[in-house]
Amino acid sequence: MLKIERINTFYGNIQALKDVSIEIAEGEIITLIGANGAGKTTTLMSVSGVVPPRSGQILFKGQPIHNLSPDRIVPLGICQVPEGRLIFPYMTVMENLDMGAYLRKDKDGVKKDLEYVFDLFPILAQRKNQAGGTLSGGEQQMLAISRALMARPKLLLLDEPSLGLAPLIIKQIFEIIQKINTENNTTVFLVEQNANQALKVAHRGYVMENGTITLSDSARALMNNEDVKRAYLGL
Repeated sequence: MLKIERINTFYGNIQALKDVSIEIAEGEIITLIGANGAGKTTTLMSVSGVVPPRSGQILFKGQPIHNLSPDRIVPLGICQVPEGRLIFPYMTVMENLDMGAYLRKDKDGVKKDLEYVFDLFPILAQRKNQAGGTLSGGEQQMLAISRALMARPKLLLLDEPSLGLAPLIIKQIFEIIQKINTENNTTVFLVEQNANQALKVAHRGYVMENGTITLSDSARALMNNEDVKRAYLGL
């Protein structure tokens, strides 16, 4: 579904990604793990067109997208849940969800998907008329994920969904990620510092250090890799 081929991405004169190549098949959960500042978020930003690569290419279903702007990438079926959630704090939960569906014309489908996200996160249904900024951190993360789902993405980009959340909420969020993948066949590209949780739900994983992919394997193999254990799993 997604093929990243030897991309090099810069912020001004500073190179953030160096010959990064990643492949994601339809229906997979792929995780990209690494230390803070390794280039994980930049990888997602390159896919979504926010920080396009200076060289290399990105293909989505065989179509080059590395030269497209974000507003042309989203309609193809790629949605990003950004680090820090970035919901609209002064808009209600419902208004945030409506923003997720702003490109869609199928009213019946939007209604069905609204019911689906309220089924995933019942607390959002209870707080649908509440301003997004008054929600707890965990509830805001639920809203950010739901807002992306309202676009009915084929590929969901998740950037640090566990950041700043309590352990119980983290467990719930990762269970939902698995559910979205299996029930909707939504392909997931997950960037996460919590390597232990990420590798538990992913099919395959990539390790990034200093803007370079240093290792890739099945999630199970990475969890059993001694270097990964020491560097990222605290074992």
